[in-house]
Amino acid sequence: MNRMNDYIESVFLTEDPLLEEVIASIKDNGMPDISVSATSGKFLTMLISMSGAKKVLEIGALGGYSGICLARGFGTKGTLTSLELEEKYANLAQSNLTKAGFGDQVTYLTGEALKSLEQLVKENEKFDFFFIDADKENYKNYLDYSLRLAEPGAYIVTDNVLAGGSVADNSVNPRRYTEVMKQFNQTVAEHPSLESLLIPLGDGLTVSRVKDY
Repeated sequence: MNRMNDYIESVFLTEDPLLEEVIASIKDNGMPDISVSATSGKFLTMLISMSGAKKVLEIGALGGYSGICLARGFGTKGTLTSLELEEKYANLAQSNLTKAGFGDQVTYLTGEALKSLEQLVKENEKFDFFFIDADKENYKNYLDYSLRLAEPGAYIVTDNVLAGGSVADNSVNPRRYTEVMKQFNQTVAEHPSLESLLIPLGDGLTVSRVKDY
């Protein structure tokens, strides 16, 4: 899997000084190196652009790398609401999104994501694109809330669904969330309200489209 991703990156990616600065800022602030892969980030930008999504919800901001990729997809015409547990992380993400030119289009809600999601439901908010990249044990809960907040035809994208390849290859050392990801992938694949496919970029992205009823 790593060789394949290395090949894709070498052929399809070009140098991106802004995103490299974001990665450096995450390291400088002592935050974990768990941003989406460069290929996954480019794919998110393309997905939003192709889908025409204008109101995006991100669960898990970290330092703003994925937020920039999402915002690049909608340009000047959309908004991003980002949920982040750590206020320190949200502040860095806000700073990086501002440097990228999207500061006025992003809102950060800090604290437990499930509480923020419940509040968004109470406020009757609706979104047409979701990106889930937070604590893996709550992925099923995040999916359920996303469906409650989704417009018909919305896209829900989840990261790390391959768990380092361990969901599909028994020779790979399992991660602590390997079984959680296996169950989640099965849930998404069989969900009556979703059309889904797993894309093996980075650590795996599941792309789901909410069916129109």
